[in-house]
Amino acid sequence: MPKRNDLEQKALHYVVGTGYHGVLQSDLWRELGASSREGSRVSIKLEEKGLIRREKELQEGRWTYRLYPKRLPASIETIVDCPCLLCPDNARCDPTTALSPKSCPKLTDWILNLGKPPAPAPAITEGPSVTALPEPSIQEDDSDAESLVK
Repeated sequence: MPKRNDLEQKALHYVVGTGYHGVLQSDLWRELGASSREGSRVSIKLEEKGLIRREKELQEGRWTYRLYPKRLPASIETIVDCPCLLCPDNARCDPTTALSPKSCPKLTDWILNLGKPPAPAPAITEGPSVTALPEPSIQEDDSDAESLVK
């Protein structure tokens, strides 16, 4: 039987690895090879330490908990969508000028949405199939150019 701290570390690492989706408590204990009693104690301990959050969920007619990490490790994905990276005014942006990060609505929206799970992709509904039309061929017509030269 592994030591509790070792099991806590493994459980926390696994929960963090699930990201925004979280993991069912019962699935986590199966993955770690622990009993449900052991697993429940570890998840409560991690929640008390402020490392995870537990949300009650009905799964296949039984109540269980879904475990989510409170913090995710920093990665390049955290800044990939920052509007400053591709902003055409980036070179002129300065807190002391009219173009300022303090007054940028795109940056403000991005900051306010940090830490929120990404919006789900729109569902694709079944419907009539759409066939792509061939692109029209472009024929060169010099008649306009000739009238301009005359």
